[in-house]
Amino acid sequence: MIPDSLKYEILVFGCGNLVFADDGFGYEVISKLEKMELPENVGIIDAGTGAPYYLMSIMDEECVTKKIIIVDIIDFQLPPGTLKILSTDELTKIDKYTFDAHDMPLSDYLIKAQESGIDVTVIGCQAKRVTMPDIEVGLTDEVKASLDGAVKLVLEKISE
Repeated sequence: MIPDSLKYEILVFGCGNLVFADDGFGYEVISKLEKMELPENVGIIDAGTGAPYYLMSIMDEECVTKKIIIVDIIDFQLPPGTLKILSTDELTKIDKYTFDAHDMPLSDYLIKAQESGIDVTVIGCQAKRVTMPDIEVGLTDEVKASLDGAVKLVLEKISE
């Protein structure tokens, strides 16, 4: 059974952990979106490091989700703070999406969602610093400066 928090046509997931510097990017974007008035068919979720759990939960015959938007940091050796929209093919090239903190292949779930007819978009921000396992709360200036741009991209994807 799908939890009520996942019964939306469009789901936006913020991934990462806010205590590891730029890894908190997804959380910060979700925090901004939560303060906005969004269409009734949009659900906003701070997934933390639990995105595979949520994605497994919507792979169900009761699923009403038509679009998934993932917001997270990436490492494509771009200038810090650079935003990039990723295809599911590109996800398999990123270690974080091949295996997350719990050794669950997130890219496999996203590809499976796409194959089942769900539109999948990943909005990534090039991190400058991720401090895991050391704790550092707060984004670097470069990543913080990209938050409004990421919110704009999410809103564009919601309206497509």
